Amino acid sequence: MKNNRRNFIKNIGIMGTTGMIIPNLTFGNVAEDSIDKVRPKVLFFDVNETLLDLTQMKEQVGEALEGRKDLLSLWFTTMLQYSLVTTASGQYEHFGNIGAAALQMVAANNGITISENEARNTIVNALRGLPAHPEVKTALKQLKKDGYKLVSFTNSSNEGVKKQFESAGLTEYFDERLSVEDIGKFKPFSDTYAWAARKMDVKPKECMLIAAHGWDVAGALWAGWRAAFISRPGQQTFPLAPKTEIIETDLKKVANILVTYK
Repeated sequence: MKNNRRNFIKNIGIMGTTGMIIPNLTFGNVAEDSIDKVRPKVLFFDVNETLLDLTQMKEQVGEALEGRKDLLSLWFTTMLQYSLVTTASGQYEHFGNIGAAALQMVAANNGITISENEARNTIVNALRGLPAHPEVKTALKQLKKDGYKLVSFTNSSNEGVKKQFESAGLTEYFDERLSVEDIGKFKPFSDTYAWAARKMDVKPKECMLIAAHGWDVAGALWAGWRAAFISRPGQQTFPLAPKTEIIETDLKKVANILVTYK
């Protein structure tokens, strides 16, 4: 009898000094996990690296940097940094042009000379013809068949993503394509996520971003969205951001979870 009473108290919690029962955390987590997830009204997808494999692009940029593939991460982070600088300063420039400018900066700091035209041609050509990751089409087809509304949401230009989708064979899977070009502010600025939600006539809490970049996921979460993170090689979530709802290694695994939502 004593053991049964002790187990009962252990399961429901402990009695505090005020007489209030404090729920046991393990018991609470089990209850939370058992609740069916409510499906988002719109799934927003980042494009580069999330849907498209950037291996080919990295090789071409590496060649422009005279084979210095060790500089690729620096180039990418410099590009992101100056996209933020541009928006914070109330300016806008195509993401590809910022990528080209970042390429010139990284090259110059490492004794490599690249002209503006050479840099822009390198980035434009590098972004063309990128293939989708192997599991992407199957996952998108699964989500679309299950009734989800799919929207791409990218820092790239409208024309750029249009050509990328045509080349990769992704156009048919999406209900809408959104580019920050139309608001003139890059992700992860909160205004940009709010704009995308308004464009699709949904509330922030009804949106879910699916992305392979921790900074993008963090921006969406801070804007009141839900998020799923695809942990492509070399990518991590930002530890100081709110907890990400779904974290998986590829889009198919994310889709397998989302189709169970009610």
